[in-house]
Amino acid sequence: MIKIAKLVSALTFALLFLAGMALAQTDPGVQSGNRGTGAGLSSLSTTDGSFQFFTNGQNRFQDVESVSGSPTNNNGLGPRFNSNSCSSCHAQPAVGGTGAAVNPQFTFAGSPVAPNDSTPYFITANGPTREARFPFFFNRNGTPNYNAPNGGVEDLFTVSGRSDAGHCTLPQPSFGIAGQTNNIIFRIPTPTFGLGLIENLDDSTLLTNQANNSGNNFGISGTFNHNGNDGTISRFGWKAQNKSLELFAGEAYNVEMGISNEVFTQDRPLPGEDQLSFGLPANCLNLSGGGYPEDTTNFAATTGSDQFATNASIPSDVVQFAMFMRLLAPPPPGGVVLNGQQVSASTIAAGGALFNAIGCGTCHNPSPGSTQASNFTKSLTTAPVPAFSDIEIHHMGGGLADNVSQGGAGGDQFRTAPLWGLGQRIFLLHDGRTTDLNAAIQAHQSNGSEATNVEENFDNLNTTQQQEILDFLRSL
Repeated sequence: MIKIAKLVSALTFALLFLAGMALAQTDPGVQSGNRGTGAGLSSLSTTDGSFQFFTNGQNRFQDVESVSGSPTNNNGLGPRFNSNSCSSCHAQPAVGGTGAAVNPQFTFAGSPVAPNDSTPYFITANGPTREARFPFFFNRNGTPNYNAPNGGVEDLFTVSGRSDAGHCTLPQPSFGIAGQTNNIIFRIPTPTFGLGLIENLDDSTLLTNQANNSGNNFGISGTFNHNGNDGTISRFGWKAQNKSLELFAGEAYNVEMGISNEVFTQDRPLPGEDQLSFGLPANCLNLSGGGYPEDTTNFAATTGSDQFATNASIPSDVVQFAMFMRLLAPPPPGGVVLNGQQVSASTIAAGGALFNAIGCGTCHNPSPGSTQASNFTKSLTTAPVPAFSDIEIHHMGGGLADNVSQGGAGGDQFRTAPLWGLGQRIFLLHDGRTTDLNAAIQAHQSNGSEATNVEENFDNLNTTQQQEILDFLRSL
């Protein structure tokens, strides 16, 4: 009888444990369906031409680039690149978003895109679309030189062996050695929805919001990254290192696809080639054969009495990429389905209240303020910016640190990632290390992180409250 009683007791405990596991908080996961994400701003019009600019930029965003000889004249890919189209990296849940469930980079090596290359070990078929950086340059024996910071992008692929690349032959970076010596970090693409609103926040509004955030009891004290040229607040990229959308687009065109443009006017060597060697070899320069920059404003002659007003009427890709991102509407919130059941609006509202109560909203401000007047389109004028970000950079501690400095942002500082659109985002955090909101929240707690107290507040909630916050996050 004693043995039977012990067995019943053990079974009861096991059932209670499993029941508790079933009731534990669960990330509702990526929400399906069309929330309307990827549309243009509501004020776009065919009458003033703004809608045509948006759709033209959207089409160019999806063009597949080549090295030379493209029938669509999209020339200039390489000599090194991470992808051959903007939309291949910015596809989820619509053009302009972030990395999709199926990674296009996985198919490049050994194909006509990159025939002589191999697939880096960290690129998988269903993993995040990534770029790689080496925080430090290497010593000659292959060890990291911790006295020589690097941090520049090490492009994954080369044009070597392509039929349109001539005799250019380049090696891929030493990703294997970098991985073995723990001298490699990753970044995933940031979504571009609603960026016109963030661009149109004036510095005074952001500074006032920063002052309002400062009176908190959570140990949070963010700062801003600043543009090195005019000293104003920069706001785009994982470390808020870029000031404007033109700069953001021009850098990506040059760094991610190797295409010189009106903002970045030369072919780009790898950091080691540029700072420790002699740059790119001569047979890898000007591969498209048209001179520099490869992407330019179109000077084609037109008819009309005012020649100077009409000749320069077709902007460059970089300008149109920026215009597309500027005119993209912010991602709308939507309903949430958890385990096949619709989550109630009251549950989502309760999660939003808890999100602010435990301190998440101290950095992830529901809105940092309203925009200044816009000379582009009225949707950007005096508009709220429901980005769930303060646009500030914060110390995130050793757990998230990547040891890469950009502008005034140090190795463990990151811009508060905007959370709008989070409901349909697959890969999370700056490097895409997880797809689970629970893991992403836990990663905010580490030595030196400003978010540690807030994350501990989340841990101290009961499972129902934690679930409400997760449901709320997936509604964004």
